[in-house]
Amino acid sequence: MTKWVYSFGAGHNEGRADMRNLLGGKGANLAEMASIDLPVPPGFTITTELCTAYYDNGRKYPGDLDAQVTAALTLVEEAVGLRFGDRDHPLLVSVRSGARVSMPGMMDTVLNLGLNDETVLGLSKASGDPRFAWDSYRRFIQMYGSVVLGVDHHRFEEIIESAKIDAGVTEDTALSPEHWQQVVAEYKEMVHSDLGKPFPQDPGEQLWGAIGAVFGSWMNPRANTYRRLHDIPASWGTAVNVQAMVFGNMGADCATGVCFTRDPSTGEDIFYGEFLVNAQGEDVVAGIRTPQPLSKLRAKPGEVSMEEALPAVYEDLVRVRTTLETHYKDMQDIEFTVQQQKLYMLQTRSGKRTAAASLRIAVEMAESGLIDRKEAVRRVNPASLDQLLHPTLDPKATRKLISKGLPASPGAASGIVVFNSDEAEMRAAKGEPVILVRVETSPEDIHGMHAARGIVTTRGGMTSHAAVVARGMGRPCVSGAGGISVDYGAQTMPCGGQVVRAGDTITLDGATGEVFLGSVAMVEPALSGDFATLMTWADGLRRMKVRTNAETPLDAETARKFGAEGIGLCRTEHMFFDPARIGVVRQMIMAQDERGRRVALAKLLPFQRDDFRDLFRIMAGLPCTIRLLDPPLHEFLPHHEAELADVAAGLGEDLDVIRRRADELKEANPMLGHRGCRLGISYPEIYEMQARAIFEGAIAATEDGGAAPVPEIMIPLIATKRELEITRAQVDKVAAEVFKETGRTIEYSVGTMIELPRAALTADKIAENADFFSFGTNDLTQTAFGLSRDDAGKFLPQYVEQGILPKDPFVSIDIEGVGALVRIAAEKGRATKNGLKMGICGEHGGDPASIAFCEEVGLDYVSCSPYRVPVARLAAAQAALGASGDKTA
Repeated sequence: MTKWVYSFGAGHNEGRADMRNLLGGKGANLAEMASIDLPVPPGFTITTELCTAYYDNGRKYPGDLDAQVTAALTLVEEAVGLRFGDRDHPLLVSVRSGARVSMPGMMDTVLNLGLNDETVLGLSKASGDPRFAWDSYRRFIQMYGSVVLGVDHHRFEEIIESAKIDAGVTEDTALSPEHWQQVVAEYKEMVHSDLGKPFPQDPGEQLWGAIGAVFGSWMNPRANTYRRLHDIPASWGTAVNVQAMVFGNMGADCATGVCFTRDPSTGEDIFYGEFLVNAQGEDVVAGIRTPQPLSKLRAKPGEVSMEEALPAVYEDLVRVRTTLETHYKDMQDIEFTVQQQKLYMLQTRSGKRTAAASLRIAVEMAESGLIDRKEAVRRVNPASLDQLLHPTLDPKATRKLISKGLPASPGAASGIVVFNSDEAEMRAAKGEPVILVRVETSPEDIHGMHAARGIVTTRGGMTSHAAVVARGMGRPCVSGAGGISVDYGAQTMPCGGQVVRAGDTITLDGATGEVFLGSVAMVEPALSGDFATLMTWADGLRRMKVRTNAETPLDAETARKFGAEGIGLCRTEHMFFDPARIGVVRQMIMAQDERGRRVALAKLLPFQRDDFRDLFRIMAGLPCTIRLLDPPLHEFLPHHEAELADVAAGLGEDLDVIRRRADELKEANPMLGHRGCRLGISYPEIYEMQARAIFEGAIAATEDGGAAPVPEIMIPLIATKRELEITRAQVDKVAAEVFKETGRTIEYSVGTMIELPRAALTADKIAENADFFSFGTNDLTQTAFGLSRDDAGKFLPQYVEQGILPKDPFVSIDIEGVGALVRIAAEKGRATKNGLKMGICGEHGGDPASIAFCEEVGLDYVSCSPYRVPVARLAAAQAALGASGDKTA
């Protein structure tokens, strides 16, 4: 019999922290906390395997599940001395999701389950607090009605607002038991009216309804979106945790809260969090009430900290903080409830944090001896470093402050105001910078938050949905900006004495919580301190080198600043788009004969030579892979009358002749047309000019005592051995001529880009004439799949959503197909030439998952865009740790 249910708490701990794949993160950590004697209410976990079986079996449960759930529920009843469904002393439970990785707010939760028209009376009598009992019952109906029965949650809120108006109060806590009874009656009437059947009174029916809702929420749109954004496979499934309720809403000696063992925004080693007196957990994360700080050091005037309000419980919580961080050896995100001065732990997990916090925490924990340096390197998500590599607000810039809220997620962003997540996604898809402004965000806003440059909410605290999700995404966020009033209907936000409308530009600073009108100037980041320390450790652990893709001095200098160890791809055709050069390039392409082409090439030679000299000087003796001309011709052909006339004048030709020539050169499929080495073979004078520019530029780079460059000349679009023989001979011939003319020689190598399936499959033959291989995985992906990356964006998202492809193959390498071609080429190339240098220069060179594959194949280096260099350095170190047998925690 398959074991589907695992108990925890009250001496029945059947799980451990290392069982998160089976029990989910929440279930595994609840069992672990109970095992180290922390106060965990007892309960049980239904495994992630059951979730998979549930979907595989047409959303039906296995026959033995009911008995296992009943047995586990009996253990909970025995532990707390209450009975599920008992009319006098009812056991109430919570039903929560728990995937193996944290997905905050994406799936469904139900609290206070087990209440009905009879048990609410028993709870009222047993607690001695009718208000608490009826408040709990209305919370249950509201949550169950929304999550399980599908009633719009705003309908419930409207009834509460009406009740507060009738009672003449502004806060929920001011409503009497009689008011809550009336709210409950109206809730049930609305549910019955909407669904055509009464609200379920049988606790057993309630329990299975909630369990089904949690499993069902694994496939809801917001969870699907979150998984897609965070590369979480649908096959993992979620667990369901059923746990005895403890109550933070029984009075002034009760509370609920969320805290972090360190500051998740900065990483500072301080206890950080918020709590609410007389509240349940959803009140904190929903931002409905303004939470208060834990410690009095962080309390502002008028705020009462937990340290002051509940000093004994606060001390218990501080001890738990130390215990958990020491036990898990990582910063923890903790949820807790206080019931009548007693602390209960409801969750712990590794806390989501900003990139800056991640670096600081990893470095400080390593330096304190809590973890080692290898673990510190493993701990930081390489992709998150992107948060640190872009500008922040210039402190000297003029700015007009219109509001200030809480600094929920650091970073700065400018963009146009939008009030709707669908619109944010739509405008961002058009390339518009967007700031999403909401009263509060909910899980349904996940797509808009991802599309936006930054997020502003008028309600909520540092642990609200907006704050937690924004930090995880690396989006700057200001929450609780109470000075802003959002009017969704009018599409305006009055603030700072003026009205900001949808489409107006604002700037937010997530590090200070400030919101400014208009755009504010930005400054480049300073990459030092913890960043530099961790990158030094990473560099000492990685095997692969990290180069950059660069054609301009600015790109090269940026990449060197970020630690690039050479140039892995210089796309020489990109050097020709400058307005001063494009006309000459067109003359070269449109020339009728070799003489005309050579005239134009002679004009280009000085430009190319100076470009290469500058790049070689910046790279100061590091290897530089220069790809010879590989333009799809349509990118350079003149398209307008003015452009045609300029070419005609430059060549001294009749305009009609140039028009005919342009028509002759047009191709039906230019990406697979007359480009790459095919141009070099048809017009050898083109590659001869480029080779001369490379060698003369390299020699010039050393004239003032600079380090000798190491040019690696790459022939593009090779499909056959013979193509490389011909083009290599051209390069070697020019090298000999330049060396003779200058009396100087430099070391150089000639290789090719493997970007066609035929080249990969015949790599053993091609390697006979190649000093190196560089895998052009952008084109290799296009040719392997038969896709145009310029057009595939119209349907690839659907392929990923439907599970046809696990990821966009242009973002992360398709290991099964394209990866197989890379592996074949690497093995065949080395079989012919032992020690053949190999690298990857497509955009995959900056993708951590693709870098792990490159380490597995044994490539020598990866090359990526300048701002991705630190990402690649860290990812390469993590890949090396994995390859050497070290495993991530």
